[in-house]
Amino acid sequence: MRILLDECIDRRFAREIIGYEVKTVPQMGWAGVKNGKLLALAVEEFDVFVTVDRNLSFQQNFPQFDIAVVVLQAPSNSLAALKPLAAKLLTVLGSASKGQITIVTE
Repeated sequence: MRILLDECIDRRFAREIIGYEVKTVPQMGWAGVKNGKLLALAVEEFDVFVTVDRNLSFQQNFPQFDIAVVVLQAPSNSLAALKPLAAKLLTVLGSASKGQITIVTE
């Protein structure tokens, strides 16, 4: 499974996602690309898009995208705030469905 981390997530968080191929938006050369276009690009190379953007669900029509989206809900997007969500993220990755949003909270 290939996972794309949004640019608003600390790249070091990728180390917490053990057992998966993880890239960041900047690593792919897509920094600054907005949500709809970013998802269209991600669909071509990734299975899951992980973000902290809670508004994403209101901005896009997800069933049209053949990619699962996981939204991490933490007090901030700092590495310290996101690390506690890593275990839950690893749990939901196997069941995250393409075209749908899965929310991971503490």
